[in-house]
Amino acid sequence: MTSSKPEITKLEGDTPAQRLLALLEVIAEKDQFFTLQSLVEETGLPKPTLHRMLQQLETSGMLQREADSRHYSKGSRLRRLAENLLLNDTVHGARHAVLSQLVDEVGESCNITALSGGEVLYLDRVETSAALRFYLHPGSRVPVHCSASGKLFLAQMSPAQRKRLLSEIPLKAFTKRTLTDIDSLEAEIATVRQNGFAFDDEEFLPGLICIAVLAPDLRGGRSNLGIAIQAPIMRMTQEKALQCLPALQRAAKAIAAIDQDAMPQGDSLASSE
Repeated sequence: MTSSKPEITKLEGDTPAQRLLALLEVIAEKDQFFTLQSLVEETGLPKPTLHRMLQQLETSGMLQREADSRHYSKGSRLRRLAENLLLNDTVHGARHAVLSQLVDEVGESCNITALSGGEVLYLDRVETSAALRFYLHPGSRVPVHCSASGKLFLAQMSPAQRKRLLSEIPLKAFTKRTLTDIDSLEAEIATVRQNGFAFDDEEFLPGLICIAVLAPDLRGGRSNLGIAIQAPIMRMTQEKALQCLPALQRAAKAIAAIDQDAMPQGDSLASSE
């Protein structure tokens, strides 16, 4: 009987600092002590490279060596970082509460998104309790041209900014309804700008409809937060989605107020002058 090789966890990152953070992510998932050799087998990195990375993390207090000098565990600095993050991340908690309340009100999955390069990044998501649903977890990325939130972000840009971005990303067809030419997309963006909301009507995933609005920047600038409701087409149409629009807009304003309250006082004053 042959034993199968463990699956390699590739450390993503273009710089040493990014790869070091990726290694910390691998380590953060462990609930046991680990060795240099076990990480070599898990990541596929050369032993000298990993040894150097572990030395850096140990020196900084992120890791500590156990009594046998072979095994490592999470250091006090890393644990303190995790504790401080959970203790002080009240903005995320408040946003999540608004999102949960929206899901209770409309009965469908809802998410908070941001523009990241040429993609829409899911910052947070609350799933509906309904049996049929689409799973798009926080951290998921969706192309900007076939996302309801993405169209809103594009609509805020100047024509020159939008042209620069769209000329560099492929307008790939994910379904037969995806807008893949600039003229059609520009016409859709003009409608979005006029309406103040956007649809993704089976443009990214077959059977999925989405309606989104932006959380307004109360300082008067451009917003980089989208709030969206997603549902299967067998439960939602565009007409039904529009009935949810007032609830969606209330949630967007609540999240905007949370973000405004979290701004440093100096930034708020400077923006109002």
